[in-house]
Amino acid sequence: MQTAIRFVGILNAAIWLGSIVFFTAVGGPAFFSPEMESILPRPYAARAVEVVIARLYSLQMVCAFVALVHLAVEYFHCGRTPPRANVGFLTILLVMNLVGAFWLLPKMHRLEAVRYSTQTTEVQKAEAARSFGMWHGISQVANLLTLGVLVFHMWTVTRSIETPRFSSWDKFRG
Repeated sequence: MQTAIRFVGILNAAIWLGSIVFFTAVGGPAFFSPEMESILPRPYAARAVEVVIARLYSLQMVCAFVALVHLAVEYFHCGRTPPRANVGFLTILLVMNLVGAFWLLPKMHRLEAVRYSTQTTEVQKAEAARSFGMWHGISQVANLLTLGVLVFHMWTVTRSIETPRFSSWDKFRG
């Protein structure tokens, strides 16, 4: 049973880390490449990437929830107390994804709508572009922090469990 629990934790961490690495390095930049812009003009490419980011947030929320449940199962089934740092980091990642999905993404969508609307003034477009740039920068920093925390999480999930080599020390206690 412990092997199955460990496998679920490693599989979840691999999916989670792989999804963010793929999006950061390949998926996201592809939407604004010259090849994609020849197919989809900028406002449509921006909307398409918003759809993909919404799916990414959903996947990351599921993975964060699975990781927290995994730590709880390890605690209750295996008797291993999870390090506070792991619980804290995973909780922070879950909260960051909730904020990103339900506050930041809609805010950036509204700013993009103003930027590319034909009914807004140039001043409104410039202000929306400036504000969008700031929020986009903040989201990129959060994305890189998430990537770093996920590498740490992957390392903690995949490292070997420290147990005595031949017997348990519990046998020698009074």
